[in-house]
Amino acid sequence: MARPELDYRELDRYVQRVDDRWAVQRVFVGGARVDDASGLGPQRERGPEWVVIFVSEHFDGVPWLERVHQAGSLWDALEMGAPADVHCYTVSEFERRREQLPVVRAVMERGVELTPERTA
Repeated sequence: MARPELDYRELDRYVQRVDDRWAVQRVFVGGARVDDASGLGPQRERGPEWVVIFVSEHFDGVPWLERVHQAGSLWDALEMGAPADVHCYTVSEFERRREQLPVVRAVMERGVELTPERTA
């Protein structure tokens, strides 16, 4: 059975939409779809299909729910086949959350890092 491929083109477009709003330093994507594409196979407990983590110093001063809502509203669930669990952290928040939250740890262990493309 062939492994599903990730739609990096659409993932890059999404990252660009968020990066246009806040200059993003790091982006990680994980979740069941990434696990499937990595060959982990069907899982009994899939968890979220997509988990996207943005890290930006520009989130500083923006309430957490506001940044998550805005970044989440830019995700195209129809194109990607499922909604995303979006996380938006400052650098210091990210360092704490990767130790505290199992979902963030899982993305760091099994996910992929995307690179924001900057056009100047």
